[in-house]
Amino acid sequence: MTPSRGPAEEVEVAGHIVRVSNPDRVYFPEIGATKRDLVDYYLSVGEGIVRALRDRPCMMHRYPDGLAGDKVHQKQLPKGAPDWVETVPVYFPRFKRTVRELCVPDLAHVVWAVQMSAVELHPWNSRRADVERPDEWRIDLDPMPETGFDRVRQVAAVVHELLDELGIVGYPKTSGGDGLHVYVRIVPEHDHGDVRRAALAFAREVERRAPGLVTTAWWRKDRDPSAVFVDYNQNARDHTIAAAYSVRGTPTATVSCPITWDEVADVEPAALTIATVPERFARLGDLHARIDDAAHDIAPLLAWAARDERDHPEAQPPEGDA
Repeated sequence: MTPSRGPAEEVEVAGHIVRVSNPDRVYFPEIGATKRDLVDYYLSVGEGIVRALRDRPCMMHRYPDGLAGDKVHQKQLPKGAPDWVETVPVYFPRFKRTVRELCVPDLAHVVWAVQMSAVELHPWNSRRADVERPDEWRIDLDPMPETGFDRVRQVAAVVHELLDELGIVGYPKTSGGDGLHVYVRIVPEHDHGDVRRAALAFAREVERRAPGLVTTAWWRKDRDPSAVFVDYNQNARDHTIAAAYSVRGTPTATVSCPITWDEVADVEPAALTIATVPERFARLGDLHARIDDAAHDIAPLLAWAARDERDHPEAQPPEGDA
């Protein structure tokens, strides 16, 4: 464990006092970034990270000893949380158990999560008003091992074109890794299974328009290693990906950062880190600020899904992970 070199600090935020212990503990050894640096980063993008997390069950990726130690995937709220920390109950049929997950209404909850050693914040695509009815459709462009980011850029252009044809506004962001995400607000009328079906139908249409660039093959062994996998399964129940403005557990503390569609052509994801995103946020504001302005109907995509299921019943993937 990296030793602390300073006393605990108190951070006043959103009407709460959050005690931050071991603020000088180094979380990112390669760049020397500390727990306090992580707190300061999230404070600098507060409006954006709260918008991305607001009212969603949130899994924390915790690094109690920094990146040099083990990562903990925390669903159940840790014991000892202040009484003001809000949660949402989520039932897991596989385990026949209900878990209370962190539910963020304000920035104090984010700072508290960092105090609990959370680096990454992974929200559901539904909100506590109805956890079983997603209001967010996620398009995850996941490059296979032999795929460069230039190919991700090409596929993103096809995604943008198709969304425009459907009259749907998508909000892109870097993944903080090698891929790209596009988020779409949808009317919360369908369950996770139908949202996943719609996402698969969209992915297959992208594949038709970009043959050789895209794969939707279910089994990893069947995917072209030089293609981009449009990962529709990120819309399955209890599948989460890093929120907009979430730091990632990478050596340089990259950020899953909102970008404009015009930026897709030349963005360098590795350049978006806790050291660079605060200035960008101060200059540009939250590029996802209008994401809640309109919710889209996925009925056309469900019609595509029904067509594909009728015409190619043998090609339908199972539920779960490949």
